[in-house]
Amino acid sequence: MIISHSHRFIFAAVPKTGTHSVRQALREQLGDGDIEQVGLFVDKRFPWADLAAIRHGHLSLRQVRPYLGEEAFGGYYKFAFVRNPFDRFVSYCAFMLRGGDDFQQRPREVMRHFLFGEPPEHHILFQPQASLLVDGDGKTLLVDGIGHVEGMQASYDAICARIGIPSRSLDRVNGTQRGDYRRYYDQALIDGVATRYAQDLDLFGYTFEGLG
Repeated sequence: MIISHSHRFIFAAVPKTGTHSVRQALREQLGDGDIEQVGLFVDKRFPWADLAAIRHGHLSLRQVRPYLGEEAFGGYYKFAFVRNPFDRFVSYCAFMLRGGDDFQQRPREVMRHFLFGEPPEHHILFQPQASLLVDGDGKTLLVDGIGHVEGMQASYDAICARIGIPSRSLDRVNGTQRGDYRRYYDQALIDGVATRYAQDLDLFGYTFEGLG
């Protein structure tokens, strides 16, 4: 997550949505008083001990709200990027088994393991995207703007225009090598992901084929 007091924005970094590419670009525009929490590639912590102790940068907007106060939280432009949950789940599985060829050799077995066998319920990368972006009621989005990974550069350009900073081409960072997500699925896996990430599908307008 990045909080820019100089440009009055909050970037909520949803895992597996190209957040490191966006962070790299945003850092070029940050001022001395702007703050970031991240734990991969760069190690930065927020100035609040409770949040700094979490160690990673995928904090929810609900978590930072009390530390900023209602005036700043309400007045800052809050945005995030989201991704088709079916594509994101494949990316998650490939990421978790990076460094070997297990996912490439038996992708559906791996996907079934994470989805049905031993789902890592508390792993931040596995949790629904909406969990970082909704209010306490679990339904109301706290973000003012949503970018889509499927049109990432255009989304980033529009967000930069809205917050008043120059845009630039986004770099590819921390990606995984794999094919089209749809070829990894059978009907049981489609139904399983649709059930687990129903909130993401509903809030962000995705179907198995893409944006609705």
